[in-house]
Amino acid sequence: MESRPGLSRWLALALLILVADQLSKWWILANYAQHEATVLTGFFNLVRVHNPGAAFSFLADAGGWQRWFFTALGLGAAGFIVWLLRAHVGQRLFCFALSCVLGGALGNVIDRMLHGYVVDMLDFHWTWLEPMFAGGHFPAFNVADVAISVGAAGLILDELLRVRRARN
Repeated sequence: MESRPGLSRWLALALLILVADQLSKWWILANYAQHEATVLTGFFNLVRVHNPGAAFSFLADAGGWQRWFFTALGLGAAGFIVWLLRAHVGQRLFCFALSCVLGGALGNVIDRMLHGYVVDMLDFHWTWLEPMFAGGHFPAFNVADVAISVGAAGLILDELLRVRRARN
């Protein structure tokens, strides 16, 4: 019989992501000045960047209201995700993906509430990105953003698998 993890397992995963995200941001804030960077490889730097906007600095220059808008949006999404987790607790891929999104969203919400911006630190750059991004640098991101992206990919995969099962 398939194991059906309870809600606490999915919330624990989200909490683990949240803690990893906040610890990484705490370390960057304690050890780097704004825009200070360490070159680690020919394509990756560790950097401290503050993003008052959303993904790709969307609405970063909006004047401050976006802080509270994105905070409210993140909290609302978190509530909806917890509701979905409770309703679908036995669907492992779906709940894994939702837990990743939940942990990441709350990590960025905490940043917005504490600092007024999200702390980013992962800076990848390649010359082939130069036509799209200045100096070939993909916009810096953080552990929360990685978790949200993994969760989004998991949700897409879950839906594709669900549609495939429905056809058979």
